[in-house]
Amino acid sequence: MATVGPLAFPESGFSGIIFDCDGTLVDSMPCHFEAWCDALAQFGAANILKEDVFYAMGGRPSTDIVAEINSEYDLHLDAEEVAIVKRAAFLRRLGRIEQIDEVVEFARKWSGRVPMAVATGGSRLVIEKTLQCLGLSDLFDEVVAVEDVPNGKPAPDVYLVAAERMGVTPIHCLAVEDAPAGILAAQAAGMKVMRVPAPLSFARA
Repeated sequence: MATVGPLAFPESGFSGIIFDCDGTLVDSMPCHFEAWCDALAQFGAANILKEDVFYAMGGRPSTDIVAEINSEYDLHLDAEEVAIVKRAAFLRRLGRIEQIDEVVEFARKWSGRVPMAVATGGSRLVIEKTLQCLGLSDLFDEVVAVEDVPNGKPAPDVYLVAAERMGVTPIHCLAVEDAPAGILAAQAAGMKVMRVPAPLSFARA
């Protein structure tokens, strides 16, 4: 199991909780990075995505990441094609994903007591398979994925839609996030934000 060290989660002041998935509920970012490297190599763009750059873009939709890579390196990669190959490469690694204990324990504590949702920059297929793989699906009332909104993180859309589906006013929602784009998205939605640091295994690497 992955850990992030002691976290001071709030005990009150919210009527609903919205969680990011990758890097927040589950320690999946190293596998996502490997999947990106595999996919880009298949399209003749090996070794161009640096790990620190990838982590800085965490939470953003795959097509946005490809667009930024194209702009940075004057490439013309097809965003949808790369995203499909990357998704398949990640799904092959699902068995290596671990839950982040402290965050999952917090989710279990409040599941059934307040409405809870997952708001992700990833695709519905990948997030639902990730949650199912770790037995976390039943904790959440809603999953809002990139297909459900016009704009991905750092736009607030996924958080606003999640709040609407839960029936909770955004200012009464607590967002639990790890990545800069997600934190900006939740703040733009008017929510309180609890930041989750990188898992200790990654921080020591």
